[in-house]
Amino acid sequence: MEMLGYTHAHHEYRERLRLFLEKEVTPNANQWEKDHIVPKSAWRKMGAAGFLCTWADKAYGGQGLDFLYSVITAEEMMRTQQTGLVAMLHSDIVAPYIDSFGSEEIKKKYLPGCVSGDCITAVAMTEPGAGSDVASIETTAVEDGDEIVINGSKTFISNGINCDMVIIAARDPAVENKHAAVSLYIVDDGTPGFTRGRHLEKMGMHSQDTAELFFSDCRIPKTNILGKKGDGFMILMQKLQQERLMSAIGSVAGMELTLEGCVAYAKETEINGKPLSKLQSIKFTLAEMATDTRMNRALLDAAIVGHMAGENVIAETMMAKYASSEAGNLMADRALDLFGEYGMLEDNELVRSFRDVRITTIFAGTTEIMKTIIAQSMGL
Repeated sequence: MEMLGYTHAHHEYRERLRLFLEKEVTPNANQWEKDHIVPKSAWRKMGAAGFLCTWADKAYGGQGLDFLYSVITAEEMMRTQQTGLVAMLHSDIVAPYIDSFGSEEIKKKYLPGCVSGDCITAVAMTEPGAGSDVASIETTAVEDGDEIVINGSKTFISNGINCDMVIIAARDPAVENKHAAVSLYIVDDGTPGFTRGRHLEKMGMHSQDTAELFFSDCRIPKTNILGKKGDGFMILMQKLQQERLMSAIGSVAGMELTLEGCVAYAKETEINGKPLSKLQSIKFTLAEMATDTRMNRALLDAAIVGHMAGENVIAETMMAKYASSEAGNLMADRALDLFGEYGMLEDNELVRSFRDVRITTIFAGTTEIMKTIIAQSMGL
């Protein structure tokens, strides 16, 4: 049952994007996994084809399209079996900070590059001693005349190597209220005092360039602020709904792809001259996986509808993020069991999915944080 109301234009976009990805991305996925990074040229190709920041206003080079185009892009990217060219992070998590809270000068400077792929973005909140608790960050931002001097370090930053600009959360040490002390600033690649540390080796998401970032007396113009001074915490909280919704979209799309692969394998593989799909135990396993997938799809689509209507669907989004990430991990595990020995081979795409899906219960807020927010919405 279709809940989202896709139009003919949406379906045409999906088909055009799928053809593009089959030609330009999927054939390169294995090499990007080995390289642990995606070449910047791939981002520019995505932009040139019109698949980045599709929501951006035409005044900044965008197309002014609705949120369903972002949903489609996130879903189709999951089919490429790589996580380095992470369009949803760039287009639907980072760039919207610029669109919503940047000055007109900032929008004109950065949004056209975000659309074209010439400006790859990143957001730096996490620190060695502060993850989801943004108010506890130690990175400082001190005013000095017309400049802001930033000192501190960030870690686990996606697009950390490739980024041409990074939105950084930093605090004013002179402000006692730790929530009111946080502001968001833009730091360009090449700014003196901004350096990269380790290109982090991870369990999964190998093609995603994740890095440490360091700021040592890094000076930027005061005009590089997003929103007003002290609004950083509020801005981050305001945008977390969409970030977590995008995470859920990726998780559910991953579940659907895994189910698709498992059903095909069960139909094509024989044991004792009989397809696996004819075995009752396999039928039951696939039926359970299909049911989990459909339930998560229904929960997600309801949250998407509310989000597009401008409603407060924080609790519903947390439910979708929590449920789909946990279910996705379980499904990946069951898929490997279904494939048996073949599920242990590196050339099996499900092995990559098994590694990649593990982080989904952690990033964009852990399962425990999702449960806490859900409980709070219940008055608990």
